[in-house]
Amino acid sequence: MPIFTPEQALKDIRQKKLQPLYFIHGDEPYYIELLADAIEKVTVPEAEKGFNQFVLFGKETDIGTILNYARRFPFMAERQLVLVKEAQQISGFDSKDKTAFLEDYASRPPASTVLVLCFQGNFDMRKSLPKVFEKNGAMIQSKKMYDNKLPDWVGEYARSLGTKISIKAIQMLVENIGNDLKRITSEIDKILLNLTASEEITAAIVEKYVGISKEYNVFELQKALTQRDILKANRIANYLAANTKENPLPQVLIILYNFFSKVLVVHGTQDKSEGNLASVLGVNPFFVKDYLSTARQYSLGHVVNVIKAIRRADNASKGIEAGSVDEEAILKELIFRILH
Repeated sequence: MPIFTPEQALKDIRQKKLQPLYFIHGDEPYYIELLADAIEKVTVPEAEKGFNQFVLFGKETDIGTILNYARRFPFMAERQLVLVKEAQQISGFDSKDKTAFLEDYASRPPASTVLVLCFQGNFDMRKSLPKVFEKNGAMIQSKKMYDNKLPDWVGEYARSLGTKISIKAIQMLVENIGNDLKRITSEIDKILLNLTASEEITAAIVEKYVGISKEYNVFELQKALTQRDILKANRIANYLAANTKENPLPQVLIILYNFFSKVLVVHGTQDKSEGNLASVLGVNPFFVKDYLSTARQYSLGHVVNVIKAIRRADNASKGIEAGSVDEEAILKELIFRILH
């Protein structure tokens, strides 16, 4: 069997094309939970779940118990489900002798059982267990999404729910939430509960229902910096510094670092057409104007110094080379260095 992407596996599962074995692991919990829920929905009919569906948790079970469930015959049904969540906590899973029994089962899995192991975190693929699951079932890795893929993913998720979302609304969600897919989808779902069927998700709606200030957020700080608007940049920085719980300094620094790193790439790219830069930077063409505008405002040498200043601020936030300095002072000094 090939290694499935979460999207490929999800499509097959929803079409009831089930494998006898699923080995799901990775550092992105969103797809792990989504796949487990999808398998639960389609494997056993609702009326049979009480007899033929067993949901176990790793810390409360062991390999012997899992195999006892998996080897039994379904009760007056075609198929049963044995789903193990948090499988990384299974007792005895670090014992080669005990996992050998699981490998033996996976080498000849019965067609009447769907056995699913869900691991939070990346499993060591050099071990023999996942290879046996891959050969006779489905191996699925749920990877953290790259930042440059997030805007398109958010737009596609909104469209899958039958709604439109503006590019600025997408950027506000991505910049303020980051690549936490579960939280992003949760916020979009929450927004949709308050909208009519034909209403578009705009920046104003994100501000209203997600609690992201349209005027005082990292996105607007970044915009003020690109325009060299000293007064506005300092006003926003003061607000962020006074509300570090909602705007943690590490998140602010990451966003600014990613932005100015792309501006640095713009300086080093000979073909500065919007189409080429969108491809080189890995961003939606809509955002290219921001990077081009900033490159015109900030020389190559200045951008290099900005990136150095962000790195110094990051070190200072961790107590490196700066002693004890509060986040407000670090952010204010950084804004000064960027603008001057």
